[in-house]
Amino acid sequence: MSFIPRLAALLGTLLLSASVWAVDVDAQTYGYPLTNPFEATIATTPPELRPKLPEDADIKQADYRVRLRPEREFQLPDNFWAVTKMSYRLAEQNGPAPLIFIIAGTGAHYSSGTPEYLKKLFYGAGYHVVQLSSPTSYDFMTSASRFATPGISREDAEDMYRAMQAVRAQHPRLQVTDYYLTGYSLGALHAAFVSQLDETRRSFNFKRVLMLNPPVNLYTSITNLDRLVQTQVKGISNRTTFYELVLAKLTRYFQQKGYVDINDALLYDFQQSKQHLSNEQLAMLIGTSFRFSAADIAFTSDLINRRGLITPVDYPIGEGTSLTPFFRRALQCDFDCYMTEQLIPMWRARDGGGSITQLINEVSLYGIEDYLKNSPKIAVMHNADDVILGPGDLGFLRRTMGDRLTVYPYGGHCGNLNYRVNSNDMLEFFRG
Repeated sequence: MSFIPRLAALLGTLLLSASVWAVDVDAQTYGYPLTNPFEATIATTPPELRPKLPEDADIKQADYRVRLRPEREFQLPDNFWAVTKMSYRLAEQNGPAPLIFIIAGTGAHYSSGTPEYLKKLFYGAGYHVVQLSSPTSYDFMTSASRFATPGISREDAEDMYRAMQAVRAQHPRLQVTDYYLTGYSLGALHAAFVSQLDETRRSFNFKRVLMLNPPVNLYTSITNLDRLVQTQVKGISNRTTFYELVLAKLTRYFQQKGYVDINDALLYDFQQSKQHLSNEQLAMLIGTSFRFSAADIAFTSDLINRRGLITPVDYPIGEGTSLTPFFRRALQCDFDCYMTEQLIPMWRARDGGGSITQLINEVSLYGIEDYLKNSPKIAVMHNADDVILGPGDLGFLRRTMGDRLTVYPYGGHCGNLNYRVNSNDMLEFFRG
């Protein structure tokens, strides 16, 4: 072979390879102002850098309830009556339109901040929007989960898929042209498993699926978040709790401003002040939030399944019973504890599961690697500095997703979802 044909072949190979490389957004031109991942995770985007969105008053929306697990009405204490039916939010356009499902992140309710933001973004772009709670939220565990022990991704996806089908059945007159799917954080991982399930069930035939900041190795992400709550924080002693420290800082901040103004800009502005939280304090705040979610999962799963690990099996619970002592006990159980005491024993007893390594591979994106690699309708948007990522996670996504992966230089964990650049990229992806 002569030199010129060899050179032409090499150039052709390079061009072909370039088409499947991930899209790495340039840090110099990106413009997102928070380069500290902890700050970005908590404060998100300054309001002036967010896109213009419709007001709630301009959105035709309502909350609905659907009965999926009627047996729960008899299994649960009286004070759980409000969550024996699955609740969700639907925003509908006036005529035919595509519909997009949004799956919330770890422990999150369908009406929490991020689903609400995404609802407004997609509704403003002409979509019907359905907001769904996370399979790890206490309301979904109670009303829609068959086993109320989330963590087995395929089973969580089956529960979610049935919920989606029930939502559609409840609105037979809604005119839907195509179905789309997205999720953020843990909800992004669930979206991928739901999409794979739909390939065989064919109930929705999702046209496009977008994963926003998903965990790659679920156990790595959980471990990263659990470690944050163990951070050594200066200023905390046996007499001063973390919350007292933060409250004191906020008090001094408002005293210096001369007035109290709690709004979307608060955390960003607060972090620019002299009272700003240190990296260790920010890490503790993120870790504490996750610990509350883990406690919620452990408490709810134990109560529904009558395992007696947190709430005694025969303890009488009525509408006036305080659940605080049991929730305090649940707070002592991190996600590792939940896996060891509840998830793994159930998995082994019901599915014949084996080692923890096997479980981690099954519930993480590794378990659907071939599907992700060969499904052109699925894309991932992630941040290089995301606190839930571990060594090799971005490498896995690069190898698996190719040019369907977009990597932003900053943003922490989901902190830049409401940045106008990211918002435009999301809309462009769904427009095709």
